[in-house]
Amino acid sequence: MDQVRLIVAIGLSFLVFFIWDAFFVEKKPVEAPATQQTETAPEKVKSESVVKGPAPPVRPATDQKKVIQTAAPTPSQVRTPTARDILVTTDKYEARISERGAAITSFRLKDYQDKVGENGNMLELVPAFIKDGTTRVHFEDSRLGEVHKALFSAGNHPTNLTVDNEKQSLVLTWKGTDGVEVVKTYTFHPGKYLIDLDIAIVNHTAGTLNERPAIELVGPRPQKTSYTFEGPSAYINNELEQIKIKSIEKTNTYNGRIEWIALQDRYFLTGLLTDPNNEAHLVLGATRETLQNKYVHPPTRIEPGQQVVLKHQLFIGPKQMDLLNDVGKGLGNLIDFGWFDFLARPCLHFMNMIYGVIPNYGLAIIILTIIIKLLLWPLGTKSYKSMNEMKRIQPLMAEIREKYKNDKKKQNEEVMSLYRTYKVNPMGGCLPMVLQIPVFFALYRMLYEAIELRHAPFIGWINDLSAPDRLFNFGITIPLMEPPYGIPVLTLIMGASMFLQQKMSPPMGDPAQAKLMMAMPIVFTFIFINFSSGLVLYWLVNNVLSIAQQYYIQKKFA
Repeated sequence: MDQVRLIVAIGLSFLVFFIWDAFFVEKKPVEAPATQQTETAPEKVKSESVVKGPAPPVRPATDQKKVIQTAAPTPSQVRTPTARDILVTTDKYEARISERGAAITSFRLKDYQDKVGENGNMLELVPAFIKDGTTRVHFEDSRLGEVHKALFSAGNHPTNLTVDNEKQSLVLTWKGTDGVEVVKTYTFHPGKYLIDLDIAIVNHTAGTLNERPAIELVGPRPQKTSYTFEGPSAYINNELEQIKIKSIEKTNTYNGRIEWIALQDRYFLTGLLTDPNNEAHLVLGATRETLQNKYVHPPTRIEPGQQVVLKHQLFIGPKQMDLLNDVGKGLGNLIDFGWFDFLARPCLHFMNMIYGVIPNYGLAIIILTIIIKLLLWPLGTKSYKSMNEMKRIQPLMAEIREKYKNDKKKQNEEVMSLYRTYKVNPMGGCLPMVLQIPVFFALYRMLYEAIELRHAPFIGWINDLSAPDRLFNFGITIPLMEPPYGIPVLTLIMGASMFLQQKMSPPMGDPAQAKLMMAMPIVFTFIFINFSSGLVLYWLVNNVLSIAQQYYIQKKFA
């Protein structure tokens, strides 16, 4: 039975840290052939993503010629510095829209900094190395060329747009040499991270156009391994698809009814909400520095003198559960806490409720852990009571092992007889712990991914609950430790609590196994050394409460 206990103890322990790797099992792509959209005539503009109608009046030939000369640059002129930047300022962000491609070239969040402290700047979600910006417009297999690099015109619009009390729009227009016009309209809303994005394609030619317009999101590629998913994702046929970066080389196209596409990291996302009633597909790409997630509309037919308006919404901002749920369209599914998501979401909601009363997320974690421990108190009591009974019969078990050390069969028979005599269940201490594992996983995953803990201070040196705790910064490299390099005080205390808890547990019959179990706190301390301080705090508080409960049970049933 010692071997069984050892296996169960080690399995349960390491399971807490490594099982979520199984959460990210690569899903098979949803294969569905893209259908031909020969005619679309929605009745209501606000409820449909594609709107057809007559084209605006064609300008006189002389005026049109002037537009063509400035709006259709030759390849050598593609990156000329003639494009203006329009700075859009709301209460949530500052965005720069370039006339070159009418793309978003900068998006800085006002409520989030790039680092902790007074020296932090507004967090930039579109780094400078993304040269052509994000939300680029493409036309697949089209004679229109590289529209995403073309020079759009914002007309006489000033270079600063402030969105205060009501929504405001920015219209950018490009006219090709053959009479095709593309109008890209951004509509910004105060107090929201949502942006309306309309793409109008106007046919001033004498022939019918058959185009496959696309919107491409571009973002930075994650540069280090994360314990949660980072990369391109989409909501296809009412299912969440999270595509691992290493899988893009094998499969980079996914078809189906797409509700939204996104590029996400641990805490933030750039998403494009679309019309799920159309069969479309997305095309993925990756470079050493960037990721691309492109939504390709089904083939769109535009008659001479007609226009088609493709309606979308952008969400560029934090992965905050309430915000994403308010947007709807299944965007809240982008926050995925794994197998025990149904438990993690209520825990996150309750932690935020506690924070609303006590504005310190460290204290909120402690209170949440105490409440959950109280709810699971009966299971813990049963487990510790069984462990205490096992501890009481350890001397008798040692005698049996010594007496029948050369007869394993007889030894096992006598041990089982001992269990029956003293009414001890050798698995009684493990089964209640197994039942608590879903709660542990849910809390663990939630605390790792909750954006609320990003740059959230606790006490003293712990000024960011999403980062490892470090007292001092030695400025030298320490093996097995991620920067900054300092003293992981909270982690060391947690390791000490595990050591104390291990000492209180029934000793193993085999001395070698006992030594292995006593080494577990050291192993866990090294595992936790780079974990976020919010996770370590939760585990420490849980250990302290478990020690108190175990001590109480031992005294009561001594």
